[in-house]
Amino acid sequence: MDFPVVNKDECTGCGACIDACPMEAIELVDGIAQINNDNCSNCQACVAECPVEAIKA
Repeated sequence: MDFPVVNKDECTGCGACIDACPMEAIELVDGIAQINNDNCSNCQACVAECPVEAIKA
């Protein structure tokens, strides 16, 4: 299964995905969410939490 991917054009930088991530694998870089696949467990919590659907699995 592929890791979640952030659509940088759709991400608003709200931080909801950061709060949802149990692995602390997401950070904001220049106001856009960035997922560190080395820390990501692929739980998809960020996909479900993103209010603008900017993160796809």
